[in-house]
Amino acid sequence: MRAATEMLFRKRAPVAASPVEDLAKPLSFETLFDPGFLAGLKAFSLRIARAQKGGRLAEQRTNARGQGAEFADFKPYVAGDDLRAIDWNVYRRLGKVFVRVFEESQDMPVYVLVDRSRSLYVEQPPRIHAAQRAALALSAVALDQHDSVGLFPFSDTMEIEFRAVSGKAGLARVAHSLAAYEAKGGTGLAAALMHLAGMGVRQGLVIVISDFFDEAGIEAVVKGLERLPHRLLLVQIVKAHDAEPERHPDLNGDVLMDDGETPAPASLTITPELIARYKAAYGVFDRALVDFARARGAGLARIDADAPVTEQLATLFEGGAVRL
Repeated sequence: MRAATEMLFRKRAPVAASPVEDLAKPLSFETLFDPGFLAGLKAFSLRIARAQKGGRLAEQRTNARGQGAEFADFKPYVAGDDLRAIDWNVYRRLGKVFVRVFEESQDMPVYVLVDRSRSLYVEQPPRIHAAQRAALALSAVALDQHDSVGLFPFSDTMEIEFRAVSGKAGLARVAHSLAAYEAKGGTGLAAALMHLAGMGVRQGLVIVISDFFDEAGIEAVVKGLERLPHRLLLVQIVKAHDAEPERHPDLNGDVLMDDGETPAPASLTITPELIARYKAAYGVFDRALVDFARARGAGLARIDADAPVTEQLATLFEGGAVRL
């Protein structure tokens, strides 16, 4: 393992002052699939500049030309074109027959990567609960606007729960899957992103829900994100003591740090110098994530695991829509 501050930071911001014994359980289907929670999402929408054509007719703008309500261009008439699309005003002016071409709206594939590494299950309340709620909420928004949702949980490796579901029945399937997420191994976010980049799936929106603490380091995570040809929404599950470890009530004196993933707890003596070094390391991590999001035009939302998720999502969807 690296120096003490890197160990403290790489795998987890401060989480505990004693070894992890019992990992938290995920939220149940009944708790997740709460009508009141889901009703509060009806006003939200997710939009990207253009979805890749090749999907079902839906609501997202694409480069496809065909059926639709949005006028896109004119083209010369050829045999077989819909006679109803002929623009007779143009014919009267130019003496040539042109047809109106419309922008075809299709569905947007949404790929949700959910971190279920063991470190998300060690605190009270655990971060996995906020991750589950955020994943279900964003899936509900996508499905309500007739898009498709794929679920790709990851820990040491990424799994393909399902590539695409749609419709109202799809939301129940997402909730059942999320409710079954037991803690798995370490955090392999960088590897999961590289795996997804190599799958060649239709371009759409990738939502990554994680604390973004990867043993490989934030540089590897950013490199993996850069490989994705999709629009991105990064949902970082945080706690106040991530950035300000002095706010953790147990971080003083001699402690054992256990993130649930490393083989054995690390013995540390908490000193002002150690805290300062940790905060400097966290600052580098935080700037790397923020700078990437800004440069890429990606969404970056921070969800506090100790606060209600719905109110925080309302801030993300300020104005009703997230446009990426």
